[in-house]
Amino acid sequence: MIIKLPQHIEFILNQLKAGGFEAYIVGGCVRDILLDKEPKDWDITTSALPQDIEKAFTSTYYNNKFGTVVALIEGEEVEITTYRSEVNYSDKRHPDEVKFGVSLEEDLKRRDFTINAMAYDGQNMIDLFKGKADLKKRTIRAVGDANERYQEDALRMMRAIRFAAQLDFQIESKTWQAIIKNKELIKAVSGERIRDELMKIISSDDPFYGMWLMKESGLQAILLPELEKNVGLAQNKHHPYTAYYHALLSMAFTPSDDPLVKLAALFHDIGKPQTKEGEGEDASFHNHEIVSSKLTRRIMRRLKFPKKNIDRVSHLIRHHMFYYNIGEITDAGVRRILVRVGKHNLQDLIDLRIGDRLGSACAKAKPFKLVELEKRLIEVQKDPIDTNMLAIDGHDIMKLTDLPPGREIGLVLNQLLDEVLDDPKLNTREYLIKRAKEIDIKKIDIKGVKKSVAAKAKKLDSDELKKQFPDGGHMMSASKDS
Repeated sequence: MIIKLPQHIEFILNQLKAGGFEAYIVGGCVRDILLDKEPKDWDITTSALPQDIEKAFTSTYYNNKFGTVVALIEGEEVEITTYRSEVNYSDKRHPDEVKFGVSLEEDLKRRDFTINAMAYDGQNMIDLFKGKADLKKRTIRAVGDANERYQEDALRMMRAIRFAAQLDFQIESKTWQAIIKNKELIKAVSGERIRDELMKIISSDDPFYGMWLMKESGLQAILLPELEKNVGLAQNKHHPYTAYYHALLSMAFTPSDDPLVKLAALFHDIGKPQTKEGEGEDASFHNHEIVSSKLTRRIMRRLKFPKKNIDRVSHLIRHHMFYYNIGEITDAGVRRILVRVGKHNLQDLIDLRIGDRLGSACAKAKPFKLVELEKRLIEVQKDPIDTNMLAIDGHDIMKLTDLPPGREIGLVLNQLLDEVLDDPKLNTREYLIKRAKEIDIKKIDIKGVKKSVAAKAKKLDSDELKKQFPDGGHMMSASKDS
């Protein structure tokens, strides 16, 4: 079979062949071509040694022990790797020794799955392990002995699950049983590697299937014990599914394309086992959003997520229980909700709520009052909702009060914002200058000012909830609307 390759890839293959070397595209790009998908990356394997590859191209760099040279061709970076075999994997992730100059067959033997162990040189397809047949059967099968492949690199167990979720394939029986048998090896893999594979599973076309396989294989219990505790946890009359099944459905139904928002959906109720009170239809989970947020921080730190991602996901979870009922909350209350959740988090939070609702078997993703809340939130965004939108700034405060730069300036601005949130008409230079002169900095409760907006918003929710759901609190209100 003849496959049309991009010009820069053909150039690399031809350039290496002209030097007397073998050269093939290999791995995922071959798999994707056969599945009629556009390859995301192009990998080339060759009999040429790294120094020979460097001589063949004008722009390259080489800084690793695995024989990979990166060539810059027509503005594209392409990895070109010398045929290699690998010996011993003491850390269950990286080879202790790499040998160059072996045959293509030896090189393909070290690869993970048959669908990733095919090579093509522009004319001939090399398929030593029946990868094409497995593609047709939609099967993930290990190259050779699956137990050996996982002992070489334990992350391959998660990769098998990830490919199954991405491609909608089944994992072949022996390959699957080897995951179950060798699951404890995953403990040797770094948090960063686990994180990357987890996010690829969540970003796949079928994250529900991927996470279900994580549970069934036993890998979830090892890597995400906090989530595992939700398995089989019954909820109440507002939730027909167990907490775990609800979490997976919520993740799958969350409309955002951002995997971090889907991660928030997966973990949004992770604190329910610790907060459950009572049994049966009237069980409750008071403050589970707070516990869920804390547990999420712990998980994400363990998996080495960047701090900004940890803050964002835990914040979404902390505020996913926002309450709103048409006609009951003033514009000031809506502004305080917006301040509490953050304007930049608004769409993510709406998407999370939609996933939460659909994951609870609600027929409508957006009930009328959620649509109304979105509308009102958009309307009040033109009002001052942070200190940067006030008619005066920190420099004005320093001139008016003779205060030096420091946190006191922020305290005064936040006190002024607190008043303006109640009545945006007060956001004038005249009024704010007058009030700034009247404020006694010594009488400001520092903690109180810092948290005043959030506290009032929380109290607003709490007061309304007590009227609506005297026996259910936050959980009941959210369940009714989500």
